[in-house]
Amino acid sequence: MRHNHCPDLLSQLRGEWRRVGRSAPSRRSLCALRESARELVPCHLRDLDGLVELLEPSGGADTLTRARLVALLLEHAEDPLVRRCLLQTMLPGIVAVARKLRFGDGIADSPSSFLADTLAEAADLLCDWAGQRRPYAGPDLLSALRCRLRRRLLSEKARRVELRALPERPAPRDLHGPGTLAHRLAVDASAGGDHARLLYARCVLDVPTTQLAAALGVSAGVIRRRLVTAASPYLGVPS
Repeated sequence: MRHNHCPDLLSQLRGEWRRVGRSAPSRRSLCALRESARELVPCHLRDLDGLVELLEPSGGADTLTRARLVALLLEHAEDPLVRRCLLQTMLPGIVAVARKLRFGDGIADSPSSFLADTLAEAADLLCDWAGQRRPYAGPDLLSALRCRLRRRLLSEKARRVELRALPERPAPRDLHGPGTLAHRLAVDASAGGDHARLLYARCVLDVPTTQLAAALGVSAGVIRRRLVTAASPYLGVPS
């Protein structure tokens, strides 16, 4: 099964990284890494983008060196640019985790939305682990990411019925006149649209984001991102 929308997101991340990874702040962050581990960071590298290239399978670094560099990045990941560098380095592994979980098939709204959630979860994980010393940082991070996502998928599958029931709760009558956004959302939600149900629950029934997150077994940040995506068709803007 091909996931046509996933490459778009990955291309956006790579395009963003080319700009950020070659910036002056990126060069300063690399200098700080080099001061911490001069024998590990090659002197010919100018910025964090060069480090990402080195860490690629075709970058020329051996397996042990790559593992030590990833561990170094995690140890210094309290620096947002270093953390972003680590995320970029781990993209192939993150995509592999999403693929092993079949891109949330049958549970996620779409492969691209599941990949977006996976990347968001990976970014949260890097924030949680920033500053830690882990010799096997790469495998440890991917294993933790896979466990987090698997738990969320199981939780979402078990609790999804709660969200489906939310539109059945009464909303103020004056919001439901023909032609109103609430009426359109109610119709779309009744037709089985998960995005419409989510918007209806949050915007019409005023269900708190935290309650929606608990019902679906995801973080509040994930719910906010899904709401933005869900709202786009109703606002006439691209998602």
